[in-house]
Amino acid sequence: MHINVIPWDVNPEIFRIGSFAIRWYGLLFASSFLFGYIIMLRIFRNENLSDALLDKLTIYMAVGTIVGARLGHCLFYEPAYYLAHPLEILMTWRGGLASHGAAIGILLALWLFDRKEKKDFTWTIDRIAIVVALSGFFIRMGNLMNSEIYGVETTVPWGFVFLRNGENAPKHPTQIYEALAYLFIFLLLFRLYWRKKGEHIQGTLISLALILIFLARFFIEFLKEDQVAFEAGMKLNMGQLLSIPFFLMGVAWFYYSLKKGKRAVIKRDKQKNRKTKTAS
Repeated sequence: MHINVIPWDVNPEIFRIGSFAIRWYGLLFASSFLFGYIIMLRIFRNENLSDALLDKLTIYMAVGTIVGARLGHCLFYEPAYYLAHPLEILMTWRGGLASHGAAIGILLALWLFDRKEKKDFTWTIDRIAIVVALSGFFIRMGNLMNSEIYGVETTVPWGFVFLRNGENAPKHPTQIYEALAYLFIFLLLFRLYWRKKGEHIQGTLISLALILIFLARFFIEFLKEDQVAFEAGMKLNMGQLLSIPFFLMGVAWFYYSLKKGKRAVIKRDKQKNRKTKTAS
């Protein structure tokens, strides 16, 4: 055992009564929805929208996140197994959720929500981006409590030895790296929203979220152990390959949003000039 390391032997269960157990991961996962709801409630009230509409949006978000994350893991990381055992896709208690799948599920769920409620998709996804970044923080801390998705062996003084997994060498605590990155992104997006009280150029928050979240994910993946066997020998692992299209989507969305915002400013200035000439 190295001297300058952090031994990590946290029980993933908070308490158990018979076959029923409360786990840290479940508690943190639920916390992401709770705090996300509180933040969105503040945003909705700032923009004079009803609590009932937010309740509907929360249901769409929850279903999109869970279904997307589960299908993402099954189809991106273990397709051969789950296609041969399709009923096990429903067994979410056995673990296996993928953030890239969650991202796809959220986008699809919000598209369906906006179609039904006749809302603007960009408006909705811009605000959801704020709480999604915060959710990433909670979920990665849940991974830490589960002693899972950690990094390769390291000599840094903050290396974690994941004793519950039988490890005896310090590993990069990549769960903490990602959690802190997502927390920073949340604080940035939250501040950008409240600086303009929601009157920012629509599309900038979601584009920044996509760029920063998946850029952070891409580089942190270099420090992670392979999640599945087929990643061995790959120059870029599955997490990195899936991050590239989301990053590019963010860049394209950001460019489009700024261009659209510039056109809106020009149009508004022209209207002001017309009014000034008419008044004079």
